[in-house]
Amino acid sequence: MHLPALLQFLEGLAENNNKAWFVMNQPSYAILREEFTALVGEVIEKVGRFDREMAGVDPKKALFRIYRDVRFSTDKTPYKTTFSAALAARGKKAQSPMYYFHIDREGKLLTAAGCYHPPAEALLKIRQAIAARPAPLLRIMRAAKLIETFGGLDQSEILSRPPKGFSVETPGIELIKLKSFIVVHEARLRRTAGPKLAEQIAERFQAGYPLVSWLRTILDPA
Repeated sequence: MHLPALLQFLEGLAENNNKAWFVMNQPSYAILREEFTALVGEVIEKVGRFDREMAGVDPKKALFRIYRDVRFSTDKTPYKTTFSAALAARGKKAQSPMYYFHIDREGKLLTAAGCYHPPAEALLKIRQAIAARPAPLLRIMRAAKLIETFGGLDQSEILSRPPKGFSVETPGIELIKLKSFIVVHEARLRRTAGPKLAEQIAERFQAGYPLVSWLRTILDPA
């Protein structure tokens, strides 16, 4: 993908986040979206080598729309200033764990794996699984590759007290208090990163695969 062109487009969109500018630049957007779709396809192909459930995922269905949902937001700007995609065997709208990445207008690549804000039923299943057997998740989180890539589970959103049905004595209670079960990596891209970009993304997803796999055993048991 032509990274400089993407960043130039996103920067222009950030400065002119309105329909008139977007319509004028629609031809550029169409080309960039096609290139990004191809990138997502490359990532899916590489991820499918270590995660068979990703094989055959349609890259077009993995893409997020650039249009923002402004119905419940005070920010009424109509367009996102990122190109983003989520890879999931059952589609990005499912509650199953997934891989996510986006590129923003500053040239930052964010990659993540796991479950972000799972619905109440799914969240309860994850918490109950940890309470019953915290060791498997703790073992995954101690893996050298995961720590090297992500540092650990994202702890930006955590309850101050145990959720209903759990106590401070519950095994793994600090993990249970999390609202999401994801690992996140963010780094600035070089403008020459294009040829190896899919490989970089897939390598980070591979480091997060054990977490995704564990979450599947809870939420999508065979």
